[in-house]
Amino acid sequence: MADASAISAPDASSSSSSSSTFSYFAVFYNYPLISAVVSFAIAQTIKFLTTWYKENRWDPKLLVGSGGMPSSHSSTVTALATAIGFCEGFDSSLFATAAILACIVMYDAFGVRLHAGKQAEVLNQIVYELPAEHPLAETRPLRELLGHTPPQVFAGGVLGFIIATIGQIIVRTVSNV
Repeated sequence: MADASAISAPDASSSSSSSSTFSYFAVFYNYPLISAVVSFAIAQTIKFLTTWYKENRWDPKLLVGSGGMPSSHSSTVTALATAIGFCEGFDSSLFATAAILACIVMYDAFGVRLHAGKQAEVLNQIVYELPAEHPLAETRPLRELLGHTPPQVFAGGVLGFIIATIGQIIVRTVSNV
């Protein structure tokens, strides 16, 4: 298991150190945070490139939007929980908290948000069929791509686990040099 001080910033090596050694740059040495952000970025980039390949169009909204394959929400929280497990131990309270929160986010992605997207699709169809003189006929359509299917959530989780594991291998390699 990696020692937490091995992945900390050089001047932030002790949590009990005085405020004179505090550094804002320590965030760049936070392996769980970096794993989560990298995992999110890779998941969103995969969606962007997949759309470009399949539909031959660039859609920059996909770099920050929700929905699609793989789930960036699942990828992010899985990478965070896995990285915390590597750093703090898989028997730690911090890992347990991160794992439970990851499960909640992943359940929400294919549960509540998926059904909200399906409801938006039905509501948009109803509004589309309204007569032109109806006050709601010109209503802007609701976003339909909100949630994920279980395979999208699973793929995001696998991606997050892989990113955190690769990050752990890098951290161990760098700390052993």
